Amino acid sequence: MSLDDKAVKPHDRLAQALAADMEAVNALIRDRMASEHAPRIPEVTAHLIEAGGKRLRPMLTLAAARLCGYGGPYHVHLAATVEFIHTATLLHDDVVDESRQRRGRPTANLLWDNKSSVLVGDYLFARSFQLMTEADNMRVLNILANASAVIAEGEVLQLTAAQDLGTTEGVYLQVIRGKTAALFSAATEVGGVLAGAPEDQVRALFDYGDALGIAFQMVDDLLDYGGTAEVIGKNTGDDFRERKLTLPVIKAVALADTEERAFWTRVIEKGDQRDGDLNHALDLMRKHGTLEATRTESVAWADRARAALAPLPDHPLRGMLDDLADYVVARVR
Repeated sequence: MSLDDKAVKPHDRLAQALAADMEAVNALIRDRMASEHAPRIPEVTAHLIEAGGKRLRPMLTLAAARLCGYGGPYHVHLAATVEFIHTATLLHDDVVDESRQRRGRPTANLLWDNKSSVLVGDYLFARSFQLMTEADNMRVLNILANASAVIAEGEVLQLTAAQDLGTTEGVYLQVIRGKTAALFSAATEVGGVLAGAPEDQVRALFDYGDALGIAFQMVDDLLDYGGTAEVIGKNTGDDFRERKLTLPVIKAVALADTEERAFWTRVIEKGDQRDGDLNHALDLMRKHGTLEATRTESVAWADRARAALAPLPDHPLRGMLDDLADYVVARVR
């Protein structure tokens, strides 16, 4: 099977199956990102939301709700909520990381300014809480509110762990479970809760989203050292230049000899990066097999996501979620 078969078709099948719901989600997003008094808000929001993102997280909410037999209207509100939370975090992340490219386009903070990105992100967080209350389900509200707090906590943890060569794989897992997997697992879990699914199915949806999100972030971190700008939507090596300790680097540091550790200290802890350093870092990661080890771990998490689906009803959407786990890691298989 080609990469195109693996990566594009599962996602497209899910999008096609949920087309009517996604159309409603997109209409709701356009309506709720409007602002009568501050036109900068829809300008900045539209730049990111309409940039061709996969809408993966809201589709997870829709799929989980439909899979569990939900027939009401509020899965659309929760899917839009999830997308607003995600977009808000992207706006804030690009300011923190001083990023210049997102989804292959200039970032909002580059086109406007940091103040606009932060404040519009705050607006979208507020809008997301307005939306989630409309489902009138306290448990759903609790899940999404907790996820928002965990996401922020994960970002702060990443900030404090950055440039610290003592960062362990356990801390890395905690970071990505917060900054990425928390929204995946909340997106799937609230779909089951909204549908009134049995507790074993709600737990299965949480576990699926958690494992899928971890696999997703590991692949993103791996692609930073081997993907193309077209695939990853940013410049290859950005994580290295931003001195982020992602899994391939953490593994390489753990296996480094004295000379190699001195290199990592210079480029990561001290930020003294020179021409050729990225290539040398890649050579060290290849030498110790840390890129391959990260790939193996991402595939294992995707396998765990598929296994989590076992208690869920036999339904075409369940098969699509199974395929989606392959889609997430297809770029590195």
